[in-house]
Amino acid sequence: MANSNGSKAAARDKRQRLTAAAAEVLHRQGVERTTIADIAQLADVPVGNVYYYFKTKDDLVRAALSAHADHLSLKLAHLDRDPDPRARLGALVASWVERRDITARYGCPTGTLAVELDKREPDGIDTEVGQLFRTLVDWVAEQFRRLGQPDPHDLAITFVAANQGMSLLSNALRDPTIMIREGERLRRWLDDLPT
Repeated sequence: MANSNGSKAAARDKRQRLTAAAAEVLHRQGVERTTIADIAQLADVPVGNVYYYFKTKDDLVRAALSAHADHLSLKLAHLDRDPDPRARLGALVASWVERRDITARYGCPTGTLAVELDKREPDGIDTEVGQLFRTLVDWVAEQFRRLGQPDPHDLAITFVAANQGMSLLSNALRDPTIMIREGERLRRWLDDLPT
């Protein structure tokens, strides 16, 4: 039995390493430029073994999206520990600004995937990345609702769009200071909202 459990744990570990590697490589290189060999190399898994866990590159893209969804879920759960919705939103902005160097180099992981996947033939993956944005927008809207703001969904769209805009410009201009300046502007906007 221990042998069987050990091999299951090893298989889970390989799958997790491949998923994490897919998320990282796809963020850095994009879907079209990434090969299964790139992902296998970063995960330290022989290329031939990848097909045991993921039959196609699209399966790896879906796994990367799942990793992004898990990361978002953990981040939002962590933010939810703070009882103050305004502080939660401010902490979310701070987390975006904290990743400014990575964003300036590679863009927003979810945003860049959304743009790239939208240019392909519709295959369902494009709608899966949209679900990540829906989750984020819904969470942000709930914070604005708790703050008693009118039109919380509209405010959430503005808030998330501001992040996507500052991420895009920071990446296009390779300027991480854009994230700092625009993040501060977002925090001031939050502070100025009436209570």
